[in-house]
Amino acid sequence: MFDAIRWEPIMAKVNLTPGEMEAALGEKLRALRLSRNLDQKTLAERSGVSVRALRSLESGQGSTIKTLVGVLRALGRQDWLNTIAPVATINPLALTREAQPRQRASRARRICNAE
Repeated sequence: MFDAIRWEPIMAKVNLTPGEMEAALGEKLRALRLSRNLDQKTLAERSGVSVRALRSLESGQGSTIKTLVGVLRALGRQDWLNTIAPVATINPLALTREAQPRQRASRARRICNAE
């Protein structure tokens, strides 16, 4: 399902305080809830949290990870959590360990004297 809301990264602005980041996240969650035409009571019930906890999350007044995860799941956006700390698909160190050992030395390079 496509949301008609333009989502910009919260961290796009440099030097945000934790409070400003919480407020920005809360605004995005509130906008998503409204775009789905859900009131706070309905979303809170679907999330398994209290209306007060949801209100705190949306207003940026602090919340728990449990509340955030519950709300994201109820909104069908738990995939957002994967963007917090993505797992690297290619580990450069593993590539060097798996590389074949050298069979011979490379040739010495000739140095040209430009005199």
